[in-house]
Amino acid sequence: MTATGAAASGQVTLRQMQARGRIRATAGLLGPAFVASVAYVDPGNFATNFAGGAEHGYELVWVIVMADLMAVLVQYLTSKAGLSTGRSLPELCRERFGRRANMMLWLQAEVVAMATDLAEFVGAAVGINLIFGIPLLAAGLITAVVAFVILGLEQRGYRRFELAIIALLALVGLGFAYLFFAVGGQHYPQLAAGLLPRLGGADTLTLTVGIIGATVMPHVVYLHSALHTNRVHAAGQQERRTLLAYNKWDCITGLGIAGLVNLSMLCIAAALFHKPGLTGISDLGPVHAHLATLAGGTAALIFGIALMASGLSSSSVGTYAGQVVMSGFMNWRIPLLTRRALTMLPSLIILALAVNTSQALVYSQIVLSFGIPFALIPLLLITRDPATMTDMPNQRLTSTLMLLTTIIITGLNLYLLYDALTGLL
Repeated sequence: MTATGAAASGQVTLRQMQARGRIRATAGLLGPAFVASVAYVDPGNFATNFAGGAEHGYELVWVIVMADLMAVLVQYLTSKAGLSTGRSLPELCRERFGRRANMMLWLQAEVVAMATDLAEFVGAAVGINLIFGIPLLAAGLITAVVAFVILGLEQRGYRRFELAIIALLALVGLGFAYLFFAVGGQHYPQLAAGLLPRLGGADTLTLTVGIIGATVMPHVVYLHSALHTNRVHAAGQQERRTLLAYNKWDCITGLGIAGLVNLSMLCIAAALFHKPGLTGISDLGPVHAHLATLAGGTAALIFGIALMASGLSSSSVGTYAGQVVMSGFMNWRIPLLTRRALTMLPSLIILALAVNTSQALVYSQIVLSFGIPFALIPLLLITRDPATMTDMPNQRLTSTLMLLTTIIITGLNLYLLYDALTGLL
């Protein structure tokens, strides 16, 4: 597309962005990775991180660090695919693979979408319940309405949607920055020792897979590529390289913030809840109650607000990702209301039945983790192909790291499946 064509379609050009000055241009070019990073601090992360810190102290710090490094690499590659080709990852899969393969990829992506909605809807509903005392089912319906309002901003320009999501992400980040220092009692030598990889048993493995499933999110692997397709137009190879450089720092900054938030969750749980005789604090309700008892009502309120903001923002992003998945893999489009109703139905059933919500959140993250290889393998195949990526194919080291990431996640999932099956026999 030429600069004239970009202007005619309403797409902003890189030169127009740079004409605003360095600071405004930098701020304007950052954003897609921050939208994606919301899914990395969704309510599923609350459940797995607090469960991990409460039960095992600082032992799983290395898991969060490893998962975040994986997330930076994965999101950088999927966003690079969108920048290079002008198409989303599901669209590229539809072009590259056969119909049966795309049908399989789409079906598993829909299962992942339902697991994602479960984490986001349940988490937001629990947050609203903790703050306002509204019953969970009604709080879930409120979440659906707010998610639609946030999504409506995208129809009025990508930047308004991005800024709304970034504002909610900032609320979560500032909340946990306050909690990390307010609760006190952090054992920094133990935190440093937690960087050494080790697994202490089957329960530790379950939480490890859950943390990775809550961090490396399949649906935003698909979404992040789509966020770049019609965002900023680059004229020529040099401008494309400039956009790619900004994109790299977008991923490092956005996912880095998400990683710090996740780490703070685990450390808060380790400092407050990893004590002899203190049980039942893996559930979000008891976490809120114990925060009020041990750190004060302000800490408990901030936790509830952060949980609500996390659920509302990630629910909006999840619905957006669902649209990208369906239209990309199958070239199908359905009304947004129908799409949201289908994916949120299991969540509303969980809320209506008053099931243990935190346990449901942890299991939803395990389901997400099993969906990750179905996103990572096509991503690796596509981004290493010069015919598809033109001047932006992966370097050999990048492809090797991506392959290693895929092997580690797949291996953890297979081991968890083996352990579960042997326990049943």
